[in-house]
Amino acid sequence: MTTTDELCLLPATELAGLIRARQLSARELTDACLDRIERLDRQVNAIVTLDAEGARAAADAADAALAGGRSVGPLHGLPVTHKDTHATGGMRTTWGSPLHADTVPADDELVVARLRAAGTVRLGKTNVPEFAAGSHTFNTLFGATHNPYRHGLSAGGSSGGAAAALAAGFVPVAEGSDMGGSLRNPAAFCNVVGLRPTPGRVPTWPAAMGWSQLSVQGPMGRTVADVALVLSALAGPDRRVPISLDDPGAPFAAPLPERLDGLRVAWTPDLGGRVRVDPAITAVLEGSVGVFEELGAAVESDCPDLSGADDVFGTLRAWLFDTAFSDLARRHPDRVKESIRWNASLGARLTGPDLARAEAAHTALYERVVGFFERYDVLLAPTTQVLPFPVEQEYPTEIAGEPLEDYLAWMRACTIITPTGCPALSVPGGFTPDGLPVGLQVVAAPRADRRVLEVGHAFEQATRFGERRPPL
Repeated sequence: MTTTDELCLLPATELAGLIRARQLSARELTDACLDRIERLDRQVNAIVTLDAEGARAAADAADAALAGGRSVGPLHGLPVTHKDTHATGGMRTTWGSPLHADTVPADDELVVARLRAAGTVRLGKTNVPEFAAGSHTFNTLFGATHNPYRHGLSAGGSSGGAAAALAAGFVPVAEGSDMGGSLRNPAAFCNVVGLRPTPGRVPTWPAAMGWSQLSVQGPMGRTVADVALVLSALAGPDRRVPISLDDPGAPFAAPLPERLDGLRVAWTPDLGGRVRVDPAITAVLEGSVGVFEELGAAVESDCPDLSGADDVFGTLRAWLFDTAFSDLARRHPDRVKESIRWNASLGARLTGPDLARAEAAHTALYERVVGFFERYDVLLAPTTQVLPFPVEQEYPTEIAGEPLEDYLAWMRACTIITPTGCPALSVPGGFTPDGLPVGLQVVAAPRADRRVLEVGHAFEQATRFGERRPPL
């Protein structure tokens, strides 16, 4: 007999099927998740706003819809949390900032609205770093989110609360966003799955700079199939978003393969020598990459030419930070964290020629990467360069004894992929000998989102690393 705790850890695909077959009610699942949050979240601090009463009412309405024979969405009855930087109508949205401690938006933003339309039950909001800046989830409003696999260590960020909530069994599905690794990094730290889709695959609206391709929104889950299911609800065109892709979302939920016969795989432990990686991470992934050959793929050591990617990312990120935060930092210098002020100040010093050079390098980078994926189907690389670190530390300052130049340097395994325009999936890649999770990053050609899901799923099924749950 399934206990409520076992129920909370079942895959979302299985839970959705049980609910549609009326073998499990949305109310039963919601109550189980709420009970688990009440008992365990004090150890994790993943959920920063919780609406138990509203969730139970929504679950009851979901059950009534099924009982009445009404047509339902692909995520019908599944509890979900939303990143606290995504506007939720009628529910507090703080962006992890004391400046928004009491902000309650009137309307859902698009990523929230699409999950609601797909039938999800909204439980609450997950913790973020201030304004989602940085890949470690802490802020002065709610404190730090702890890694479910090791209390006292970081859950990553900026979608750290979402990743921790999934790993802890608080919700079966979640969503987040990713500029420099904010879906991928916390997925790796928490042994779950996070997808940075191709820009435009999941339209972001409203957005102040709708043509920018640096930041995207996307799904998170405990399995690749769960992420594919959520993507099926999030993807699809929106005429208000200039870069949105026309492809419908539903095909992403189709069954995923368990073999990779004939697949051409490139493996790079250090992104072509451009990033430093903790040897403990490399050791784990070197042992896991052999699985791809067992699944029928041909694996070679190779990497696209990523020269200029750092400058492109750094310049465009600084430009976005100047636009978003410089005025705020001038008005409230003591209420905006230093790393945001620093990044915004870099953007304020940019000139028109600086941006032109970055966009020219961006174009050349894209063309080289597209050429690389004419020879290979996917690129494998570490998701993170460091293991989860103490929550008291704002960010790592060294790797293997070598100092890092700034607060972005420890995230370069992800930030260097961002400006390529490629979809990138972080999937559980194994564990260190002392039990810390390691993520494997699967990258494919622009718009080949289905490919990274197929490859990640086959690897996941062969290794079962994602089934190792934290000892809460």
